[in-house]
Amino acid sequence: MNEDFREDLKKACEVMQKGGVILYPTDTIWGIGCDATNPEAVRRVYDIKKRVDSKAMLVLVDSDVKVDFYVSDVPAVAWDLIEFTTKPLTIIYEGARNLAENLLAEDGSVGIRVTAEEFSKQLCFRFRKAIVSTSANISGQPSPANFGEITEEVKQAVDYIVEYRQNEVGHPKPSSIIKLGKGGEVKIIRE
Repeated sequence: MNEDFREDLKKACEVMQKGGVILYPTDTIWGIGCDATNPEAVRRVYDIKKRVDSKAMLVLVDSDVKVDFYVSDVPAVAWDLIEFTTKPLTIIYEGARNLAENLLAEDGSVGIRVTAEEFSKQLCFRFRKAIVSTSANISGQPSPANFGEITEEVKQAVDYIVEYRQNEVGHPKPSSIIKLGKGGEVKIIRE
């Protein structure tokens, strides 16, 4: 881990600890992020995206162990899905807890993804809390495939922009999304 990478992690954590909003690379596309337990920071993300807060946002964590802290009753099938997935997978769980209320869907569910990407995984590990991850765009506009496609409006609205991976020009795909019901039923939302 080089010094610039470490400095990026440190600054991003400091900003989020103060209730700030960051722009950062994830295991899928670039995301707008904040402390997922801070309702004021979450509200700012909705404001930046010009989005109503009845549309829930997902969160990232660095390990499956953390899922238990944010979900009251994790269905057994979730552990297999997390362990055996070969690409980024967001799972929507019922019974979210320990998160900002305005982050959750109206039914009290939340989407959580265990990230394997180097920067976002280290960021979640060092921050020690779930981090909001929502596409870095104004609601209704196309999601930017890479840093270069993020609008100036979004860049100027956040408190810190991570330097790492800004020069990449690939077109990563958004995660698959699965919703798990109480009885372990699986509903595919996005493949």
